[in-house]
Amino acid sequence: MLSSSCPGWVCYAEKTHGNFILPYVSTTRSPQQIMGVLVKHILAEKLNIPASRIYHVTVMPCYDKKLEASRDDFFSKTNNSRDVDCVITSVEVEQWLGEAQQTLSQFDPLDLDWPWSNVRPDLMVWAHEKTLSGGYAEHVFKFAAKQIFNEVPTNDLEFKQLKNRDFREIILKKNGNTVLKFAIANGFRNIQNMVQKLKRGKVSNYHFVEVMACPSGCINGGAQIRPTTGQHVRELTRKLEELYHNLPLSEPENSLTKHIYNDFLDGFQTEKSYELLHTSYHDVVSELSISLNINW
Repeated sequence: MLSSSCPGWVCYAEKTHGNFILPYVSTTRSPQQIMGVLVKHILAEKLNIPASRIYHVTVMPCYDKKLEASRDDFFSKTNNSRDVDCVITSVEVEQWLGEAQQTLSQFDPLDLDWPWSNVRPDLMVWAHEKTLSGGYAEHVFKFAAKQIFNEVPTNDLEFKQLKNRDFREIILKKNGNTVLKFAIANGFRNIQNMVQKLKRGKVSNYHFVEVMACPSGCINGGAQIRPTTGQHVRELTRKLEELYHNLPLSEPENSLTKHIYNDFLDGFQTEKSYELLHTSYHDVVSELSISLNINW
């Protein structure tokens, strides 16, 4: 299985490799679009207002998230509303502040709202695992190890770097045999190499690959804030990595998550959860490929 939370990778897969690669791509919606479902369904119900009356804005370090939000798959005919109405990128926020000759430090900090339950959490910002694109490979690896093999890996998983820092793998062995083999492939160089190997049947031994279009993952997204004068992008990325690693680690199986599954999605792996939390992909045939197939 290949991850699907990166819209740049999904667009590349749909347009370039189509039905060869799409069957391997996870149907799980990205975090942005899952939050859209929670906002337009749960929150609308909780506030007792139509979903179309809620204007849902996300802030993302990626321009392609705008394309993702605009997909026809993420428009709810039932609600007559998009799951995400507007995407603003990190660099756009920075540009607006610059145009107004202001900085974030000039504004007084305010507490964030917590509309999801009556119990407000002690902390409002967490790291989801320790890799820099949400920790998909880590979370799925731990979940699979526990559910399938009754193994509980340590919190800090060690991914082995292969040819470069943007291609890493991790293996779970049981009784001397490899039972899980996961990889992280960031950047189009690694993505293209992975696809070519897949076509030659050389990467079928991976059970799951977390794929991100940007080198270093989302923390170095195409719409992430820019380095300051004289600062190299790698220096900024390292600083962001350090800040992210210092955040408290989230616990995915928390009481609120269980409440959402039990009371809103009718349980885990139900028809309703599949309908709302999953999507589909489409082989996009370009006009060039059509013209090449015409018998002139």
